[in-house]
Formats: sequence, structure tokens, C-alpha cells
Amino acid sequence: MGQNIVEKILATHLLKGKIVPGEEIAIRIDQTLTQDATGTMAYLQFEAMEMPRVKTELSVSYVDHNTLQTGFENMDDHRFLQSIAAKYGIYYSRPGNGICHQVHLERFGAPGKTLLGADSHTPTGGAMGMIAIGAGGLDVAVAMAGGPFYLTMPQIIKVHLTGRLSPWVSAKDVILELLRIMTVKGGLGKMIEYGGPGVKSLAVPERATIANMGAELGITTSIFPSDAVTRDFLHAQGRGEIWQELEADENASYDGRLEINLEKIEPLAAKPHMPDHIAKITDIGPIKVDQVLIGSCTNSSYKDLMTVAAILKGKKIHPAVHAGIAPGSKQVLEMLARNGALADLISSGARILECTCGFCIGMGQAPNSGAVSLRTNNRNFLGRSGTCDAQVYLTSPETAAASALTGVLTDPRTLGESISLPMPSRFLLDDSMIIPPSPENQAGNIIRGPNIKPLPLKKEMPGALQGMTLIKTGDNVTTDDIMPAGANILPLRSNIPALSRFVFSRIDDTFALRAKEAGGGVIVGGFNYGQGSSREHAALAHMYLRVCAIIAKSFARIHKANLINFGILPLTFDNPEDYGRIDQDDLIGIPNLRAQLSQTNKLWVHNQTKQTKFLVTHDLSSRQIGIIRAGGLLNYTKIQAEL
Repeated sequence: MGQNIVEKILATHLLKGKIVPGEEIAIRIDQTLTQDATGTMAYLQFEAMEMPRVKTELSVSYVDHNTLQTGFENMDDHRFLQSIAAKYGIYYSRPGNGICHQVHLERFGAPGKTLLGADSHTPTGGAMGMIAIGAGGLDVAVAMAGGPFYLTMPQIIKVHLTGRLSPWVSAKDVILELLRIMTVKGGLGKMIEYGGPGVKSLAVPERATIANMGAELGITTSIFPSDAVTRDFLHAQGRGEIWQELEADENASYDGRLEINLEKIEPLAAKPHMPDHIAKITDIGPIKVDQVLIGSCTNSSYKDLMTVAAILKGKKIHPAVHAGIAPGSKQVLEMLARNGALADLISSGARILECTCGFCIGMGQAPNSGAVSLRTNNRNFLGRSGTCDAQVYLTSPETAAASALTGVLTDPRTLGESISLPMPSRFLLDDSMIIPPSPENQAGNIIRGPNIKPLPLKKEMPGALQGMTLIKTGDNVTTDDIMPAGANILPLRSNIPALSRFVFSRIDDTFALRAKEAGGGVIVGGFNYGQGSSREHAALAHMYLRVCAIIAKSFARIHKANLINFGILPLTFDNPEDYGRIDQDDLIGIPNLRAQLSQTNKLWVHNQTKQTKFLVTHDLSSRQIGIIRAGGLLNYTKIQAEL
């Protein structure tokens, strides 16, 4: 039997386990990336391991999230990150150089390599035939220290693409169609490998859009073949020598298969407030639009913005619409400036925004109250825009640009003759804003601002569990719900004591105070608990507030891994109906938990308030049980080093 692309790459990186779905495996990581909202904590964790330099082939620290400098905190963090990068052998991408996923695709991504990133949209790298996985910062720190990355081997699903996209239909519509089919939790425990004749019609930036937003499916990652299209992109980026062909064997097997005919896809939108609330633009109708924002790591490539510039050229943004455009990288912005497309965008009345994540993470550009905001980014969770009652729709750049002109949600197919823009044969190459690390033993001191607080640690697990039920949530609770982003909260990512005050603040602003008064406790959740961002702070702040366990119907992959890394026990209801047998403020306990964990995967939870009990399960490996017992991965790593 032949191999698929995932199996080919894993076979050359496998350190432990078997490539069998459901088995825990350990793989070697070639590259890592961090961004400034997750990076400070990841590097504090790396420092705690007392390693002289990173051991990966390549590690890059990007500044692309916290660039709105309304106080000293963000720039202090950037100075810390630059000094850390110089000392430990890490490349540093300065503020203004661009969004980590766009820049990494342009300047560092390589077919056949593994990439681990402290950002949930790291799978963007799958566009050029990498296994690129998002994870918590602690997992990335371990990888930088030369340790393996552990994961449960996912099922590999083949998405077979046929045909070509129709005029005015884009790659964004492809991934929205997949979200319509699979939903935000349909990809749990899965990887997607794209193939079929339709793949060859998609440029690398289009593949990147699909791979990027695959994170919203709940999948581990997505991957495309490395073919002639990939080769041409790398040659245009001046990196053609790293290209290698990676295709699935003709007789490769998969754990599932999905057929999509690109010709049948129409312009789509994700309606508020979830990326899988999909409808055709024609079915939603010409609703009034207040704001249009184009950019983010999903749709800010040169190809995307050249298309938008061609649509807007010689026209004006509707007077009732506020429009902003954020190029994904300095390379994109400068190329637009040099060829005149930037002038077309400016002339249309659109505001040109910084080359950052910006509006996607609620870092500026909050819409007016009750607004309808069209955005080309990847998430439209309630309140993420910075305006709690805004109605955020996710669309393609073509739909967004067309709607900016008309003032209402507009099918771009009404624009007339389609725009055909070939990929450049040569991109503008200027890496002057990427600072290489200092030679070993020549770096200066680490610069620490007053907002950077020591990494909190957890004690080892006690013999029994007992605690108050601090909150009971519904399905699809996001890491934005648990630990909000935005301009007021993101600068506190280096200060867990201060950050912890905002846990669940958008759902219940009394949570943090109640958790402190109770001395910790447990949380009860529904299906897909913790979906969304990789932000480990959603687990770190739980640990700081002494949350000892979370009982849910199911967990999102990255958040579950983060909980384990910080010694918080993730348990699932053996019978989901038992979710109804526990309420907020109930006192619950699991006697003799420490001993039971390695003896059985089924545990009795005693609801001492209601005088009832119910079964929960765990699927922890022996290694993960050791981590939970030790009080987290850092403690576990130190114990293992002493053995």
C-alpha cells in the first residue's frame, strides 16, 4: 500500500509510537514560530529549561499582535522578545514586517518540514507541503529545547478537489463550504490532505487561505501537495533550492474521503457568530453594511490585495461604509506601493492599516454599536471585534470589496467581467526587518519590563479532588470566551496575576473573584470546549485561579493539550446527559483520584450537593497522567531529567 503525504512526512520525523489513528505519537519538530501575544510566555518557559540555545533548525519570533502601543507594556514585551531572540538563536521579525503566517510562508516555510507554532493558524504552512501544527507556548518551548511534540495521531481525511473555481468565487468560499459541510467540531481528531486535479488550479496564496481557516474545523492541520505550483512560488520568493516534490502515491489510503467540485461553489459568508453559520450571499440578501475590513492571516496576500485594488480602481467606497485594508506583510505592502495598486486603494477611500493581525483579534477597528461588519478574517465569535452587539460576517476579499462599493452585502459576480491576475515571477525580496540571532556568546542581556511577571507554577496533584463548580457553560465555548483578547487585555499576556482577572469576564464578570474566594474548583462545559485560538493563557489563568479539573462533553484539541500541560485534568461525561445533573455552585469530588488515574479511565464523580454520582472518562496516555500528577509539563520535565 502506498503512502499519503502526511504519512511520508511523519515517517521521517517519527520518534515514538505508530502512525495509527488514536495512538499517541512523538515527532521531531524542524521549525517553530511564536507571535508576541503568546511569545513572551513561551520564552519565559524556555528560559526555565535552562538551555543555552534553541535546538531546532529554525525558530522565528514574530511581532504582529500587540502593536497598538497605548501604554508601555507592548513595547516592553517587544524589547524582551528581541533580546531573547538574540541570545537563544531565534530570528526576530520586527513590528511592521507582517503577520507571522504570511511572512513565514514567504520567507521560511519549506516542503516536507514540520512546523510547530504558538498560534492556532500555524496550519497555514500546509499550503506548501509542511505539517504545520498550532500548539500552546509550552509545547513550542519544549520543541525549541529539542524535545519531541506529542499528539494523538489523527485520522487522515482526503479532500478530493475537481474542476476550477468560477469567476468571482475564491479560495475563501472553498473553506467556507467545508465549514458548512463539517462544522466547527467536525474536524476533531482529523487531518485534511487536499488532492485531486482541482488542486493544481489553486495558487499557493489560495491554498494558504484554505489551510489557514481549516483551524476553524477543529482539525489538527491541513496539507497540500508540494508540486509545480509550489516550486514556482518558491522560485519567485528566491528560495527555489528548498523545493521538493511531495505527492500522495496513487494507491495511498485514507481514513475518509470528501469530494468537492470547485465549479459548483458559489460566493458564501459565515453569519454571526460562528465560522460554520454558512449561507450563500444571494440567500442572505442585500443587507446594509457599516464596515468592511480586508486583511488578516487568511486573506492579506499580494494576490488578494491586487484583486481588491483592481475592483476598487477608479471607484469610491460607499459613503455609509467605513473600510480598512491591512496588507499581510511588508513585502505585500511595498509591492502594492511600487506598482501603483496602493494608490488605487487609497484613492477609493479605504484606510490603509498596519501589516498586523489588528482587527482580527480586536486590536483596533471596533465597529459602531449594532453594526454589520464584513471581514475577511477567520473568526467571528461574539464580541471578538471589540463591539459586543456587532454582527460580523466572514467573506472573501471579492465579496468584501464589492460590498464596500455598494453599501450592502453584494454578490461579486454582479461586478461584470472577472479579473485575472497572474502570480508574479519575482517577489520583492528585502529581509532587513528580520533580525538574525547574535552569534553564540555575543548576545547582550535580557531586557525585562515591569509588566513581565514570573511564570506561575502548580504543585503536584493531591490524592483526591474536591471543589466547587465555578461555572457551567454551553457548547462551543471559545478561548475568546475563556480569556478574551482585545486592546485592553492583550497587553497583560506577560502578567498572569493581572490577566486572570478577566477569565470568563464576557460571560460572568464575577468568575475570577468567586474562584479566588472558593480557593479554586472545577468547570463544567458542553461540546467542543475551548475551540478557537491556541492561547495557552486560557489554561494558565485557570491554573493560577486553582481550577483543578474541567468536565465537558468534548474538548477542542489545542485547549485540551494546554490544560494537561498546566496540570488541569480534562474529563468527559461518560453519558452526555449527565451534564444536566450538575449545576453551578455544586460541590463535587473524586476520592482517591491520584491512584485511580493510572488504574482506570472511568471515574465516579460524587455530587455532594445533590447526593448523586455519575461516571466521567479520560483518554490520557501514561505520559499525560504523569504530567497531570506532577502538576504540569514543566514540573514533569524536571522530574524526568532527575531520573
